[in-house]
Amino acid sequence: MTRAMHNPALLLLNDSPRLPLIAALAVRFAATVTKWERQRRSRVNLSNLDDRLLRDVGLTRYQARREYTRYFWQG
Repeated sequence: MTRAMHNPALLLLNDSPRLPLIAALAVRFAATVTKWERQRRSRVNLSNLDDRLLRDVGLTRYQARREYTRYFWQG
């Protein structure tokens, strides 16, 4: 499991040396759910871009569709 946490509060909690096991698991779960929600939101926003904006970011409609139809847990 990767530990890519970007929320400062989650990082602070996870670095606590005396964090009980259940709390450490809860922090990891919260980090995972936060990552999934960020991915879901990004894909929803991507699905709403028109062709001109997709060209600006260097994507074709096909590439964008392939990305935004992925499941939220897929990286």
